[in-house]
Amino acid sequence: MTDKRLARIETRIRAIKAQLTAIGDMRPGSLTRQYKDPDTGSGSYYQLSYTLDMKSRTDYIPRDCLKDVRRQVAQYKRFKALSAEWVALSIQWCRLAMKLARRP
Repeated sequence: MTDKRLARIETRIRAIKAQLTAIGDMRPGSLTRQYKDPDTGSGSYYQLSYTLDMKSRTDYIPRDCLKDVRRQVAQYKRFKALSAEWVALSIQWCRLAMKLARRP
């Protein structure tokens, strides 16, 4: 059973690696709509807030770039989720491999 589980984990890790190589441009952060005058809701603009190298940063995003930036933020979230899954599977694989190595 453990050998089969190892094989399933390896297969999933290979699939994750393939998905990671397919990820294009990406940006971390949170895209929000802001207003110059929040009381009246006028003067809206978009900003991307993120932290990089332990520094908080903000980029102002032109309206004609919103679609691309939304896609880039989504790609980053996908990258983070796939990376976290890869790490979790790798830990499982290592534990199972050690268990198999201890078998007589």
